[in-house]
Order: sequence, then C-alpha cells, then structure tokens
Amino acid sequence: MDILSKLNARLSDFDPTQYLDKALGVLVILIMAWVLIGLSRRAIRVFAQFAVRNAADPEDTKRVATLSRVFRYLSTVTIVALTMMLVLGQIGISIAPILGAAGVLGIAVGFGAQSIVKDFFTGFTILLENKIRQGDVVRVAGIAGMVEGVTLRTVRLRDYDGNVHFIPNGEVNTVVNMSRGFAQSVIDVGVAYRENVDEVMQVMRDVGQEMRLDPAFAGRILDDLEMAGVDSWGDSAVIIRCRFKCMPLEQWAVRREYLRRLKNTFDAKGIEIPYPHLTVYAGQDKEGGAPELPLRLHRARKQALNASA
Repeated sequence: MDILSKLNARLSDFDPTQYLDKALGVLVILIMAWVLIGLSRRAIRVFAQFAVRNAADPEDTKRVATLSRVFRYLSTVTIVALTMMLVLGQIGISIAPILGAAGVLGIAVGFGAQSIVKDFFTGFTILLENKIRQGDVVRVAGIAGMVEGVTLRTVRLRDYDGNVHFIPNGEVNTVVNMSRGFAQSVIDVGVAYRENVDEVMQVMRDVGQEMRLDPAFAGRILDDLEMAGVDSWGDSAVIIRCRFKCMPLEQWAVRREYLRRLKNTFDAKGIEIPYPHLTVYAGQDKEGGAPELPLRLHRARKQALNASA
C-alpha cells in the first residue's frame, strides 16, 4: 500500500506540460543553432567573394580561400559548443560543475597534449602572417609539394609522386615558399675544356632569346637570360651558370625546355658535352721524355697467373 500511495503521489505531481516546454525549448535552440551556422557560413562566403573581387594581387585569392575555410570551422565549433551548453541548461542540468570539471580536465590535457596546443598556435601564426596558402609549392619539414590544405592543426602537401603528407604545424620551423612573386630557374651547363667559353655563352644567350620569342614561353619568362659566367672547374667540364626570371611555378618547365633546346644546338654546332673520363699520366724524366707505360708487364703477369691457375 505504501508503494502504491507513493506512486499515486508521483503520478499526481507529474505535469507533462513541463517536459513539453523543455522539449520545445530544446527544439528552438537547435533550430536557432542550425540557422546561425547557415548564416555564418553565408556571411563568410559573401565576405570571401567580396575580398576576391577587390583583391589587387591574384595571390591574395589563395589567402582568402584559406582563411575563409578556417573561419567556417571556428564558427561552427563555437556555435555547436554554445548550443550544447544551452541544451543542458534547458533540460535542467547545471553546467557550472561541468565547466569546472572541464577547466581541470583542460589543464591536465594541456600538460599531456602540449604538441597539439603548439600545433594550433603555430597554425594560427602561419595563417596570420600569410606564410602558406592553398595552391603554393613549399618545402616544410624537409618535404616539398603543393599545398592542398592548411588548417590550425596540419598542413597537407602532395608531392610530385602524388603522395599526400600531413605535417603538424608544430613541426613547421622553416618555410621555403617557391611560388611567391617570381621564381629563378638556375641552370648549370658543363662543356669540355677544349671549348671557347665565350662562344658557348653566346650560344646559350641565343637559345635563351629564342625561347623568349616563342609564344609558348613568352608569358612564362619575365626577363632575358642572365649569364653569371664560369661558375667552377669540374673534373671533366667547365661549369657555366645562368638563370631565367620566371613566373611562379614555371621555373621547372622553363629549365627542362631550355636544356632540351641547348642540347640540340650544341649537337648542331659541335660543342662537346663532356662525360667523366680518366687520363693516365706516366710522368716525365729530366730531359722531358715520357716513358712508355709498362702494359706488357701487366699482360705477362696476367698470363702467368692464368698459367698457375
């Protein structure tokens, strides 16, 4: 009887309108969160389109795309976190203990996940200082490739072989960006010691000028061939260095085409492209005579070894 009386008392106190009000409140909060996420993404997209239309430098378009993606992520995370707290408060769960526990847990996680915190701070700095943008070709952490994505956590690169590398931002100490403003295509050409280097350099200039007049490369090359001159004396060749000032990311195509044309021109003019070789020097006596190499002694020794075997 006591149990039935308690059950009747609870049933009499049960008011379904309270739960209905809470359910409606949760539903309204979720709808508002969904609307806010849509509005924030639309606002970021409109701002990005406005920034792209007013960008003076085409390179700024990459930065706008990168920042807009990060802002969409941050706005979504912020709205979802606030929505969860409001929903918990609406259904009667106090969020004060949860926030206190989250603070203690955050300190513990901060000590245990320092590398992750470092990644986020470094990622924010990278985006703020505009070091890396989507579409750039960079070398970070010893890996070179095209940037496919930049977040607060990682940099995603795809190398020439098609491999995708995910590099934590905390490991990005030095950034080598090969796609800013212009590029230099540096080319080292080796010719035989017998060649006249002045004539060779003139041939190289002529081939470079021919490339500048080619419509396929006129827009890629920004200036005439810059001849640095003889750079070093190699074991078998004289190294002549030159370079082209090119549009970003065009330095490799310009280098390959220039070497192809220069090889054909060298062949047509009889200019020797050396290969490693060895010169045996037997020495000279005081009168200036050079003794013959004792090849017969080696041959006799080899015959003796074969006979003994």
